[in-house]
Amino acid sequence: MTLPMPTGTGARSAGAAHAVETRSAATEARRCAHEPEVRLKVGYVMSRFPRLSETFVLYEILAVEERGVDVQLFPLIRERGDVVHPEALELSSRARYEPFLSLPVLRSQLHFLRRSPRRYLGALRDVLSGTWGSLNFFVGAVGIFPKVAHAARLMQAEGVDHVHCHFANHPAVAGFVIRRLTGIPYSFTAHGSDLHVDRHMLCEKIREAAFVVPISQYNRDLMLEECGERSREKLVVIHCGVDTEFFRPRGAMVDDGRLEILSVGTLHEVKGQRYLVEACRLLRDEGVDVSCKLVGDGPDRKALTGQIAAAGLGDRVVLLGRRDRDGVCELLRSADVLAAPSVPTKQGKREGIPIVLMEAMASGVPVVASRISGIPELVEDGVSGLLVPPADARSLASALARLQVDPSLRERLAVSGRAKVAAEFDLRKSAAELVSRFARARVAA
Repeated sequence: MTLPMPTGTGARSAGAAHAVETRSAATEARRCAHEPEVRLKVGYVMSRFPRLSETFVLYEILAVEERGVDVQLFPLIRERGDVVHPEALELSSRARYEPFLSLPVLRSQLHFLRRSPRRYLGALRDVLSGTWGSLNFFVGAVGIFPKVAHAARLMQAEGVDHVHCHFANHPAVAGFVIRRLTGIPYSFTAHGSDLHVDRHMLCEKIREAAFVVPISQYNRDLMLEECGERSREKLVVIHCGVDTEFFRPRGAMVDDGRLEILSVGTLHEVKGQRYLVEACRLLRDEGVDVSCKLVGDGPDRKALTGQIAAAGLGDRVVLLGRRDRDGVCELLRSADVLAAPSVPTKQGKREGIPIVLMEAMASGVPVVASRISGIPELVEDGVSGLLVPPADARSLASALARLQVDPSLRERLAVSGRAKVAAEFDLRKSAAELVSRFARARVAA
């Protein structure tokens, strides 16, 4: 939320102060990026790495490194999958994967108990009391605390200037512990279900952080409601972004009368694929020549396979399995529309702003998405895409049918969608803002 500036002399003074502060942060970021002796060193903490569906973490790290930052990776868990983004392989090879318990991990506990017993025991007490009442958070905190203390010791020894954590749940707890044990400033990004399902200890994490990055105004408002006005200054909306040089508009499409729909995401209830399959059935029954490709894998694969067969859509709806970024880019070139029918689950899970929407819009592909969470901040209904109520197959089918019969609407949405992403959801612009914040936190520390 943007606060109105006061008028008069006070406004000029405040504006000047803000300008000086902004210039200072920008100067510090440039200095860190170009002077090896003061190169900014940032430790990144995430739940799992490399995770195929979390391209926003991977490509943010690469964009931050492009700006001269020395990034060290400290994943809580090593992710193993049959499909990995090629760019993740090099990062994974130098990531600090640590076991939950080992002799070095135990030595790090003794290190802090000897040198800073009050800090160590105080951090453990606050984490356990803060997560009490949430089985997931409490067990997770107990499990990761020793290895996080070990990571904190490594970061301190290696001169890490700042720690940035992706996700407001376990990784943010890790940042909290590292800050308590070493004094290294930390920040975290709050995305979707990590914020919406369980907010145990959220306010403590925000208080301890140098700054916090909600990926949408929707998330920021929720965090303000949860933790109060004292958290306002720390909450800085920085959108996740995509590489608008990699995802570029394709050439003119040949209209053969068939509506080619693409949907990309983990096959999970929160993604709403079952409503898309039902929408395809409705379109087929109404005489629309429709084809749909579902990219991804997950727990709903069996149920979706059964739904497709029961509806007689085996020749129209295809489950393609996992694809890396190059594979998704190639599929976008032949798609008429990208559908993201996200829904909130009974457990409270919900998406933030799906990255694939940004990828499609940057590629000049019109999108249809659910009006939920921060999605309307990216997709303005009728301007940069079409929005429909979540869990409403009939409305989804109607929106897709509009695009099928109106090529000019598809073209207008494609052009506006690309412009929206380039202006507000560009990966390099978001990375530049993050690096500036990292540098500012270092100065403040």
